[in-house]
Amino acid sequence: MSIKRQDVDLENGILTIRDTKFGKSRYIPIHESTQRVLVEYARRRDELINPPCSECFLVAERGGRLLTQYVYRVFWLLSRQIGLRAPNLSSGPRLHDFRHSFVVNTLLRWYRTGQKIDTLLPKLSTYLGQSCVRDTYWCLQKSTICFIVRGY
Repeated sequence: MSIKRQDVDLENGILTIRDTKFGKSRYIPIHESTQRVLVEYARRRDELINPPCSECFLVAERGGRLLTQYVYRVFWLLSRQIGLRAPNLSSGPRLHDFRHSFVVNTLLRWYRTGQKIDTLLPKLSTYLGQSCVRDTYWCLQKSTICFIVRGY
């Protein structure tokens, strides 16, 4: 969880993802609703933790960097509280499954609105941080299977 404060442009609604696979960086647009929530988060974070203890945008309770295992643990707890995961089972949706759901739902939305999917796939590839459209086709296949089998 190493997105830095400087990587989140809340005024223009742009997220910069730096040095991902193959050393690539990319810009991701932030939906208006997400932008509003992040603006409120940043305001409350800065109000509660001042001066900042970390250059990270998302921080733990005391202002330090979020640890990956902590994020997963909180997700598991929240997913149980809202009924996505049964309280006594270790299986259920994973954070990565949101990526699969996004891919499938994006493709379905394009199809239902009559958009030219073949011309939009390179955009989806870039958004996902994939190096070529071939990888996006593979991701679509895997995502569709996860979506059908797991239901998320």
